[in-house]
Amino acid sequence: MSIEILVPSLPESVSDATLATWHKQAGEFINKDENLVDLETDKIVLEVPAPESGILSKILHQDGTTVSAGEVLAILAPQDSAETASQTNDNPTDKQANIDDTPLSPAVRRLIQENDLDPQDILGSGKKGRLTKGDVLDYIQNSQKTETPVVKESNPVAILTKVEKIIATDSPATSTSFRPEQRVPMTRLRARVAERLLQAQQNAAMLTTFNEVNMQSVMNLRNDYKDRFQQKHEVKLGFMSFFVKASIEALKKYPAINASIDDNDIIYHGYYDVGIAVSSPRGLVVPVIKDADQLDFAGIEKSIFDYGSKAKEGSLSYDDLTGGTFTITNGGIFGSMLSTPILNPPQCAILGMHAIKERPVVENGEIVIRPVMYLALSYDHRLVDGKEAVQFLITVKECLESPAHLLLNI
Repeated sequence: MSIEILVPSLPESVSDATLATWHKQAGEFINKDENLVDLETDKIVLEVPAPESGILSKILHQDGTTVSAGEVLAILAPQDSAETASQTNDNPTDKQANIDDTPLSPAVRRLIQENDLDPQDILGSGKKGRLTKGDVLDYIQNSQKTETPVVKESNPVAILTKVEKIIATDSPATSTSFRPEQRVPMTRLRARVAERLLQAQQNAAMLTTFNEVNMQSVMNLRNDYKDRFQQKHEVKLGFMSFFVKASIEALKKYPAINASIDDNDIIYHGYYDVGIAVSSPRGLVVPVIKDADQLDFAGIEKSIFDYGSKAKEGSLSYDDLTGGTFTITNGGIFGSMLSTPILNPPQCAILGMHAIKERPVVENGEIVIRPVMYLALSYDHRLVDGKEAVQFLITVKECLESPAHLLLNI
């Protein structure tokens, strides 16, 4: 008896999804729980696993099709009716045994299997040496450096990279006239990001105020305690937890910055769900640390680490990305010196961090060199007055320049 492969239930407020990639073709054998297809929504990619082992007998929708919850994607002939096809899978190779024995996320396992790799050959950078999607992609890229590239990617960056390699190996006469370009559809995530950015600019009276913070005290405190902190909590002590803690202190003093506008109403949130902007292979995402005020430094750092790992592996859930009363974005990791971050609707403020640079500052009448970071707070002037925004940044600055009261719980 055949089994229908259905579009799973979609997250609340998501009406449909785009069929991104089939990982099996009609007539192929698939094991139970192996990923069949990726469905892309506005925020996340949903994997549709096989409910049983068997033959994928028919595919009803091709890549790029828009589908709704409950719609039939494909027909699966269960293993009982596909005995002959499954016999080739009864004696796994050593490589397959390694795949089965190694703890891998679904996204990483799919990459390993699709590229016929042995996970034992790849060095993991995740927690306790676990493989991440980035580790596998780096391994594939390094192993293919000597191969002749073929332009068939849908990622524009990958297209340009491969085109450059082709030009480099071509003759001068050919390369001068080689002007390739390719039109690719915008991903659901990129389209959603574009929509929200335009929404923020069109529907909010956005303004940005700036300040600078001397990071010397935070850096000294971090250097003094980072080893003990990591030994006790099994996570590194970074700068982001200091900024989350400092922001929460400032939000408590200026609750309008933790509020949002709903039509003609102002919603003052009595909790602090802080979104942390994270770069992922699919683009910028903002996972949310729920009730961040109730977490200590270790809890915040563990949440950030877990979200960063999920973003690399493509395993963030819709719940990870929903909500949020305030957002922090760190352009400094990419080298940004100064920027004006755009609001993340319906939130009314976002804090931008930037690169730490040694600059001359005046202390006690003398010019000294200190590590300085520029801070930027973009806010909705409909709800937040300039005075509140400036004082908010001053509070953040004071907390970071005298961080002793922001307890490290060690």
